[in-house]
Amino acid sequence: MLITEILSRNARMYGHETALIEREPARNIRKEITWKIFDEKANQIAAALMDMGIRKGDRVVQLMTNCIEWLPVYFGILRTGAWAVPLNFRFVAKTIKNCVLTAEAKVLIFGEEFIDRIQAVKSDLDQVVAHYIFTGPEELTPDYAVFLEDALAGRSVEDPGVDLNITDEAALYFTSGTTGTPKATLLTHRNLEFACYVENRHHHQTHSDNFLCIPPLYHTGAKMHWFGNFLVGAKAVILKGIEPRWILEAISEEQVTIVWLLVPWALDILFAIESGEIKLHQFRMDQWRLMHIGAQPVPSSLIREWLKIFPHHQYDTNYGLTESSGPGCVHLGMDNIHKVGAIGVPGFDWEFKIVDYDSHPVPRGTPGELVIKGPGVMKEYYKNAESTRDTLKNGWLYTGDIVKQDEDGFIWLVDRKKDVIITGGENIYPVEIEDFLQAHPKIQDVAVIGVPSLRLGEIATAVVKVKPGQDLTKDEINAYCMELPRYKRPRRIIFDDVPRNPTGKIEKPGLRKKYAGGEESFKL
Repeated sequence: MLITEILSRNARMYGHETALIEREPARNIRKEITWKIFDEKANQIAAALMDMGIRKGDRVVQLMTNCIEWLPVYFGILRTGAWAVPLNFRFVAKTIKNCVLTAEAKVLIFGEEFIDRIQAVKSDLDQVVAHYIFTGPEELTPDYAVFLEDALAGRSVEDPGVDLNITDEAALYFTSGTTGTPKATLLTHRNLEFACYVENRHHHQTHSDNFLCIPPLYHTGAKMHWFGNFLVGAKAVILKGIEPRWILEAISEEQVTIVWLLVPWALDILFAIESGEIKLHQFRMDQWRLMHIGAQPVPSSLIREWLKIFPHHQYDTNYGLTESSGPGCVHLGMDNIHKVGAIGVPGFDWEFKIVDYDSHPVPRGTPGELVIKGPGVMKEYYKNAESTRDTLKNGWLYTGDIVKQDEDGFIWLVDRKKDVIITGGENIYPVEIEDFLQAHPKIQDVAVIGVPSLRLGEIATAVVKVKPGQDLTKDEINAYCMELPRYKRPRRIIFDDVPRNPTGKIEKPGLRKKYAGGEESFKL
């Protein structure tokens, strides 16, 4: 069933029930819409776009921060048969321009946060963009754009009836670019439908569940986790803000049952509880059944601490890529808490292999590249035949992640192939060191990168963020690292923030650029 048809069905079955709630604690704003209104808004958006000339196969860029309008806009684009092209709201003007031109988007829908960035490159965007739609506030509408509500005024609330097929192209997602320039990942309607069933199969959502959505909706992670609720007409809360108190207030007041967190947010919640800033007895938490994490390596020490405070929680780790239609091609599974630290086993209807550089399977226990196959594999990298050939081979998706499989069949993430540090001929996998250091009681966050060394080629460098109120020295860290094999010990330690993108991934290219040279570099 197309996800546009799932929305229609939800409107028929649960029309007057709440579908989406938006909470903006900083401004004390709360909004909600029913499934009927959600469906009708999507139809009006589709009608407005079609009146602007949008037809099946065209591209429409969506540049919006999380809000209650985000999903109706997305579904409205899909109902025209056009490709939805959600962009990272942190993209700078130049990257926005490159993405819009790559997509050859005819319409750009954007919010107030992007006025200056669009203005800076508008003369270039005008080569392809025929219409601009502004989502508000109305009084800030640029003279070259139409205000969204004006565009919808008088439009039909009925489905436009465009003939869509499960194999049709549906969406163009640009990768986060943590290993280079963002690539355009082309997903089909089948990919999106499959993501709904994978998520629901893994986490058993029912109509009575309530999903708290905090990560950005432009990313496949947040949206595809919501898909599990969407499939059964269950409500969701869109939270604008990541303060620990705001998260717990939303869970308590909206009676949320499922929360997907990123590692930094989970750590912040733990710190707030440990410091006494948050007192759990002030919140209604009994209904909260599942906390799951994905989008990045998850330190096992974090989950052990979490389960001390929330012992009744189900927990799952989810692994996935934009190229696999989001999370779920591998997951820990809610019954496998004894394997915390592993990314898990193949997800519903997914296959996997672990291979060497020549694509030959490696022995169990040996690190190799994870390759996967299933209905969620992307169609291609749009307009990038070379990268498509490198990534898709005989139906298998080469993830670029180094993993190993233990004696029980569980897969453990070792590192990104591009992040492996080769020092003196030895391969060092930063994730292993990050996981080790993350268990230090004074460390809040850590990233390990390779920096050039004349003698060794590269040396492992640990960028450490210390917990608030704690003092930590390099000597303490060096002493702590004596438990590691000598070649894995960081040869350089830097105290600094650990930059992460909106989906929680460490921005290692930026760290490598920052610390690859200069007076602090070691030349060993």
